[in-house]
Amino acid sequence: MAINSEILEKLLDQFGEFFKRPDPASREELRSLFSTLLTSSLARMNLVTREEFDAQAALLARTRTKLENLERAIEALEAPNQ
Repeated sequence: MAINSEILEKLLDQFGEFFKRPDPASREELRSLFSTLLTSSLARMNLVTREEFDAQAALLARTRTKLENLERAIEALEAPNQ
């Protein structure tokens, strides 16, 4: 899963504000460390994108509709036999 780089950049900027240092190299090193930590943590969370979630929700809705139609068809076939 790809992490949205814009969101990652915003989070890293916010982290950077908490840890301002006079030395730009130290600040960049800290920013790089947080980037690595945040990216690896988010990757382990098994997150999905909104697009992936919406696609799966739509697939589930279509499957549910088909299942309901099949259940009604089975009920209609079984009704005369009862």
